[in-house]
Amino acid sequence: MNLSLGVKVLVVVICILVSVIAGIVAGLLKHTPPGPKAPAILFGGGAFGGTLTLCLLVMTSLGVL
Repeated sequence: MNLSLGVKVLVVVICILVSVIAGIVAGLLKHTPPGPKAPAILFGGGAFGGTLTLCLLVMTSLGVL
């Protein structure tokens, strides 16, 4: 595909936002109220990184980026 720079930036921003939502949901699911918050934050960060990597790899393999 021959997309403009603006469209590519928009696709990357959408991938980042989807990854943030996945990280927040993973962190919320990991957290237990009486326990500490640090493991949930680390788990959410790992989920964010994994989701962003997967999303960008899929977009690259499809030829969007």
